[in-house]
Amino acid sequence: MLTLEICANSITSAIAAEEGRASRIELCDNLGEGGTTPSYGTISYCKQALSIPVMVLIRPRGGDFVYTDHEFEVMKRDVIHCREAGCEGIVTGILLADGTVDKARTAALISLARPMQVTFHRAFDQADDLLSALNDIISLGCDRVLTSGGQLSALSGISMIRKLVAAAGNRISIMPGAGVNETTIADVARLSGASEFHGSAKIAVGAPVSGGNAVITRTSAAKVNAMRLQLDSLA
Repeated sequence: MLTLEICANSITSAIAAEEGRASRIELCDNLGEGGTTPSYGTISYCKQALSIPVMVLIRPRGGDFVYTDHEFEVMKRDVIHCREAGCEGIVTGILLADGTVDKARTAALISLARPMQVTFHRAFDQADDLLSALNDIISLGCDRVLTSGGQLSALSGISMIRKLVAAAGNRISIMPGAGVNETTIADVARLSGASEFHGSAKIAVGAPVSGGNAVITRTSAAKVNAMRLQLDSLA
C-alpha cells in the first residue's frame, strides 16, 4: 500500500488525519511559518489518542535552517522528549550557511533519535545541489527525504523528484510534498515513482473574530480520505 503522511497542526487535525485513513502524521505547529515543533503536551496527547504513527517536527523557529548553538540545544532536547514519549519518528533538517547539509549536527540528532525513524524535511529543497545533498543524507542514515524537487510544488518539481527517486534506489525513501492534495496526488504518484506522499489536507475553519481577521486551519478528514482513495486506485 502506498503511504500517506498528513501534516497535522493540532490534536484536532491529528485525529481528523487518522479518521481519514492517513498512514501516519507529521505533527507540527505554526504552519503559517512552515511549521515548528509542537508543545510537549500536544505530542504526548497525540501519542495517547492516536493509533497511527506520530512523526514530530523538530524545528525551533521559522525562517532558514541554519541554527545557532542555543537553537541546536533546544532541538536536541525536543528529540529526547519525543523519544521518551514513544513517538515513532522525528522530522528535521539542518543546513550550513554554504547551502550544504550540516552533517555533524544532523548525525547528532539521528543518534539521539534512535530507534525512532528520521525524515530530513524540506530544508533539503534549499540545498545548493540536491543530488549531492541526497548522498549526504543517505550517508547519515536518514529514513526518508521530504521534497518538492527544489520547486514551490511537487508537481512543478516532478522532474527532479523522479531523478531523486532513481538516485535513491532502495537506500532511502523520497517523499514528495508541497501542493500534494486530492486533485494532484495521483499525478504526483504516477509521475514520480515514489511510494510515500505528504500533504496537509487542510481547510480554513471558523469566522473572523470581532476586531480581527484571525482564522485557523485544520486537517479535513474528508480531504485525507479523498487522497487515500486516489492512492488506493493506483495500487
